[in-house]
Amino acid sequence: MNATTVPLLSLTDIAAGYGETQVLWGVSLAVRGGQVTALLGPNGAGKTTTLRVIAGLLPAWGGTLTFDGQDITRLPPHERVDRGIVLVPEGRQLWPRMTVEENLLLGAYRPHLRARIPQNLERVYTLFPRLAERRRQLAGTLSGGEQQMVALGRGMMAEPRVLLLDEPSLGLAPRVVADMFAVIRAIAEQGVTILLVEQAVTNALAVAQYGYVLETGRIVLEGETAQLRANPHVQQAYLGVLPT
Repeated sequence: MNATTVPLLSLTDIAAGYGETQVLWGVSLAVRGGQVTALLGPNGAGKTTTLRVIAGLLPAWGGTLTFDGQDITRLPPHERVDRGIVLVPEGRQLWPRMTVEENLLLGAYRPHLRARIPQNLERVYTLFPRLAERRRQLAGTLSGGEQQMVALGRGMMAEPRVLLLDEPSLGLAPRVVADMFAVIRAIAEQGVTILLVEQAVTNALAVAQYGYVLETGRIVLEGETAQLRANPHVQQAYLGVLPT
């Protein structure tokens, strides 16, 4: 990582949890503008909690969040969306009895986005031609892969500067997973910064430039993705490489 480059998004010593249960313990990470950063780790490690704190859906108990040089630790979720921090949640969370296009339009609910709805719809349909064909179809009748496309497209409608992706390949067939990561790469090539939480570690490391490993609420490893791929712990715990 280039230490002279100021991160677009940074977390410093973040603590958070639910009720009386602490989940994150002093989490610090940096997301560089124009990069894909992967956040890896086992189930229950705190990856989704980290994204929820960044999006403002869960308060930080301690520590600081900085976005584009400004402290956003206490900023409400809608103001974070206005600044370009957009979460695509795990499980898609679509409205099944609304059409594809109606679901997409929900991503442009903030007033400053409404004038650019036609251009942003065109951008989404260019990324996902299948959604253009199904724009009048009810979201609940789509395949899992198509529903994930709608969730990603809805996020793009909010004109993200940082797109927070929570398990975008969850429950998808291997062939569809490959297509999904091709789209993630295409979104990154448009200049969107991405923080990717993903169980498909091989795919995540292939698309990201930098990564962090989160275990039991703490960052235990970080580095360029080539370094992480070569790390014995990552190989054994996440890539299925047997110890020699």
